[in-house]
Amino acid sequence: MKKKIILIAALFLAAAADTFACTNLIVGKKASADGSTIVSYSADSYGLFGELYHYPAATHPKGTMRDVYEWDTNKYLGQIEEARQTYNVIGNINEFQVTIAETTFGGREELVNPAGIIDYGSLIYIALQRSTHAREAIKVMTDLVQQYGYCSGGESFTIADPNEVWIMEMIGKGPGIRGAVWVAVRIPDDCVSAHANQARIHTFDTSDKNNCIASPDVISFAREKGYFTGINKDFSFAKAYNPLDFGGRRYCEARVWSYLNMFTDMGSEHLPYILGKTDEPMPLYWKANRRLSVQDIQNAMRDHYEGTALDISNDLGAGPYKTPYRLSPLSFKIDGEEYFNERPISTQQSGWVFVSQMRSDKIDAIGGVLWFGLDDANMCVFTPVYCCTTKVPDSYAANGADYITFSWNNGFWIYNWVANMVYPRYELMIGDVREVQQGLEKSFHDAQDAIEATAAKMFQNDPEAAKAFLTNYTNMMADNTIASWKKLGEYLIVKYNDGVVKRMKDGQFERNDIGQPASVIRPGFPQEYLKEYVKQTGNRYKMNN
Repeated sequence: MKKKIILIAALFLAAAADTFACTNLIVGKKASADGSTIVSYSADSYGLFGELYHYPAATHPKGTMRDVYEWDTNKYLGQIEEARQTYNVIGNINEFQVTIAETTFGGREELVNPAGIIDYGSLIYIALQRSTHAREAIKVMTDLVQQYGYCSGGESFTIADPNEVWIMEMIGKGPGIRGAVWVAVRIPDDCVSAHANQARIHTFDTSDKNNCIASPDVISFAREKGYFTGINKDFSFAKAYNPLDFGGRRYCEARVWSYLNMFTDMGSEHLPYILGKTDEPMPLYWKANRRLSVQDIQNAMRDHYEGTALDISNDLGAGPYKTPYRLSPLSFKIDGEEYFNERPISTQQSGWVFVSQMRSDKIDAIGGVLWFGLDDANMCVFTPVYCCTTKVPDSYAANGADYITFSWNNGFWIYNWVANMVYPRYELMIGDVREVQQGLEKSFHDAQDAIEATAAKMFQNDPEAAKAFLTNYTNMMADNTIASWKKLGEYLIVKYNDGVVKRMKDGQFERNDIGQPASVIRPGFPQEYLKEYVKQTGNRYKMNN
């Protein structure tokens, strides 16, 4: 029976490793342009429907029990005692600006405990409903798995508030063993960090209680299992519980490297690690070469290794229009040899993405903004969602749609509709997308100070009215953006229909002197692609006069 449980866990982890490939980028408050802490997250999985979650604040009678359902599968796991008071949560931020994100590293298969009641997704949203700051969230999360058992594989969590950002890495103890081993490290205020489906905490100092917290058996348990035999100061959580393999290096750590490469001068120094020429890992955190803005992180979430040694937009796999995407699976075999595709930060299978902005110089309701988008970060718009928001925008809610049910009123499907028009002719069409995307995001950032000044004045006299104002603003910006994106899709299908390009003049589709549509432009394939085409087909299509 035990072998059967372990086999089931292994199959689950293999599936999770292939599908749940998320990315978190982190900025400390002294590393940001405006003094905010910043955390990003992309929920990447085939089969994951994108929507904005909401858990309203509530009080509960003593003894109230809460049903727990696994976030990935909606499988019923069991019951836990509900907190007497729970807080408003919109997406992955609560009313106190606490934000929690994650990436799954899986780790050692034998440490999954299928009998646990708490999975990693439930852990996030329960902790958000019960925490007023990051350290409290860490305690809530670790207490929950200790009391009720943890049923997921290894996870890296980003846990943040306006003053602190922590990375906590956690893995279970195996079938039938309640609890988990874990370590949490605070990211220095003047540093940035990231994780992407590979455990990143190596050595740590548990005597520094202000910056490191760990389960008391995190090292001794590794010894007991035979994962570690050295002295304590040399213990690496990542090496013990998530040994690096090719996928961990190239699919996961490479995304962290890309972020490091964007904002430091250390990219070339650490590229050999990504290429497998050294096993010396990248630092857990580092200082950027400038202070980073929310827009910087939004743009970083759109990265495909452009301009680096890992750029995927300039080889045959990119097709004639240099699309920086690859179809899954990530690896494939030809004539018995195995090959792989790069896995960048931005990916087509995202359900939703966010960049969370948390500010200590403002009251919580104004200070916390979840810049939220549906589907692929590269192909959507980040709109402001204030942490006091009490109503999900209609276009961000399911409202009858799901992963296999299309709706013209649903933002997830509108973004996917447009993106899937653009992917095959990326270089030809992405400029039109960027123009609308950048215009909308700039308008939100430009309006932010005025909106928040108005809300701050309202809070002095009527806090509930101020929260309603920010909720309405959140809803209007989301719904208006989806309406704009729908118009973009209509524009694209007209402009690029049937592989031609319609002529434009003064922002309108051009007509001739008698009012008929002007002649079309037939771009054909780019010359470099045609040269490769002729190279591969020889004289097959050569015209003989």
